[in-house]
Amino acid sequence: MSFQITPMIDMTFLLLIFFMVTSKLSKEQVKIDIALPTASAAKVPDDLSNRDIINVDAEGNFYIANSPATREQLKEHLAARFAAHPPLKIYYRADRDTPYEVTDEFMTMAAEAGAVQVLFGTYKK
Repeated sequence: MSFQITPMIDMTFLLLIFFMVTSKLSKEQVKIDIALPTASAAKVPDDLSNRDIINVDAEGNFYIANSPATREQLKEHLAARFAAHPPLKIYYRADRDTPYEVTDEFMTMAAEAGAVQVLFGTYKK
């Protein structure tokens, strides 16, 4: 009786392709051209999984991942996301030129939707 290595190689290649595709999909959500602010105390969080990515451009326009969204659509999305898969965790990426009022408005929307954690995207100084 001999050990067949061919099925093991096939499985390894399938897993490799799976992980390559899923990592590509997660990077696609942050593809919006945003100049993130810098922060001296910035650090990479331990767990970025299971987070909604909200992008905001310099004019204050919201994007759910890469899809443009109005404020009403964003409110509905956050409420639906919290109802379907609690807890609500958000990765907020706003351009450094985004007006403060837009971020304040977003934080109010996130709190009303039940967000338990909001991470702000920054570059480390």
